Amino acid sequence: MEESYEVDLVYITERIISVSFPSGAEERSYTSNIKEVASMLASKHGEHYLLLNLSERRNDITKLNHKFGWPDHYAPALDKICSMCKAMDTWLNADQHNVVVLHNKGNRGRTGVVVAAYMHYSNISASADQALDRFAMRRFYEDKALPVGQPSQKRYVRYFSGLLSGHIKINNKPLFLHHVIMHGIPNFESKGGCRPFLKIYQAMQPVYTSGIYNVQGDSHTSICITIEPGLLLKGDILLKCYHKRFRSPIRDVVFRVQFHTCAIHDLGVVFGKNELDQTFKDERFPEYGKVEFVFSFGPEKIKGTGNQCI
Repeated sequence: MEESYEVDLVYITERIISVSFPSGAEERSYTSNIKEVASMLASKHGEHYLLLNLSERRNDITKLNHKFGWPDHYAPALDKICSMCKAMDTWLNADQHNVVVLHNKGNRGRTGVVVAAYMHYSNISASADQALDRFAMRRFYEDKALPVGQPSQKRYVRYFSGLLSGHIKINNKPLFLHHVIMHGIPNFESKGGCRPFLKIYQAMQPVYTSGIYNVQGDSHTSICITIEPGLLLKGDILLKCYHKRFRSPIRDVVFRVQFHTCAIHDLGVVFGKNELDQTFKDERFPEYGKVEFVFSFGPEKIKGTGNQCI
């Protein structure tokens, strides 16, 4: 294969294969290599391979696969995880010679989410002789994916596992978000502090953008951003907090977090620094900083929140 060092092809188990390319792979080399990979798979497995594309849509490989892609470094929608596991299970159970190929261009965290989710999914009806496969999937996830994954990707794997096992009970009540509280002020300005604003997405569609705030303080200071009336949220939620640079169009990500309302049962939910995407390795965010979400079951203003909210 041309510049084949850019291709990482791994048989996770005898019937689950990972094909990964780095996000910065040169396009000509990538196109050439993906065709060679497809040719190799066809020669070895004939018509018995199903290629699932976990990356963004590509016209040159859509004929070869079912598309389940989502943005790099993010968690997929919870129902997408379920659909992928069902597709894999249906294909693998249809013929003992069938194999599944997980294609990914970018961070290996995406492949890890699917492998870990299917490990839990297949465990429900797995026989004893599949124990080695489950061990191999777990080893791939822990060795190859966890070190490069984002906290929200790990969270969604836990959601899926918990829903399958019954440890997580589904919350069908509507949730209204009233406050987002940052405990500990990130240091994004030369003199300290930051100029944060929020963007909230539901099913990856924007539903709310806050104003920009000027915040000074340190790791012991808190800021509370209030949304009134409360914002109705349901399903897959993504919240991004940006720092707006002074007199500049540039914005920096302060933190990013994804969650699903079906797994939220407490009206106060706290995410520590190590649970926030991108932030868990950012020294500008206080080591013991955290972000708190305050919900209610109705849009009416919550009484007695305190005067720290703006």
